[in-house]
Amino acid sequence: MTRHQKRLSVPNSWPVERKEATWTVKAGAGPHGEAGVPLLILLRDVLGYVDSKKEARYALNQDSVLVNGEAVSDESRPIGMFDIVAFTQREEYYRVFPDEGGRLALTPISADAADSRLGKIVRKQQVAGGAFQLTLHDGTNLRIEDAADAADYSTNDSLVVDNETKEIVAHFPYEEGALVTAVDGQHAGEIGEVAEITVTPGSGSNTVRVTRDDDSEFETVEGYVVVIDENFTGGSDATDGDGGDD
Repeated sequence: MTRHQKRLSVPNSWPVERKEATWTVKAGAGPHGEAGVPLLILLRDVLGYVDSKKEARYALNQDSVLVNGEAVSDESRPIGMFDIVAFTQREEYYRVFPDEGGRLALTPISADAADSRLGKIVRKQQVAGGAFQLTLHDGTNLRIEDAADAADYSTNDSLVVDNETKEIVAHFPYEEGALVTAVDGQHAGEIGEVAEITVTPGSGSNTVRVTRDDDSEFETVEGYVVVIDENFTGGSDATDGDGGDD
């Protein structure tokens, strides 16, 4: 299997120039599926911290690059939406956030904010023993033992998860009035409040109407939006995860 990826066929979310060269690095196995951007691209093409794969491997072997609180040594490790990338020696911390057009961008955040990450619930199911399992957009699974507690969480809600303890520290329900960002489609990167959720009968996708700050609106597929807190839109004073309901 080839270790390279043609630039012209990379996902739209990848922050690479498609016509600069024919090939780029291919993402390895891991979270986020095909949309995950290899860490090497962030280190070399976005931040300019390294010039080559060899330099990236040397830097990663110092255990000073953390993704969601864990040291990463594989330069092909996929990085995706809402991941936290920390450079401990530089004291630099970033949240991966979609910009306008849907490309993944690095938003500077505070050290406290880097202790937790946002995740969208894409699946909720009961598992053996009566507990419930919540699956987040990046493949993370959270187990909720108490059925009463599990009832508080629904598909399309967002959670803030502590990177060290893996505990839920904040909960943002998907509902009318919720602040959301579009992460895919024509309106990717745009932010607004949910004005209306339209449930489509049958197998069609539900849609959501979103109102921007300037009172203009856009409509998109429900699966394209993620509930966020206003502090998740960027800035070095971003929240550390205490802004939602437990």
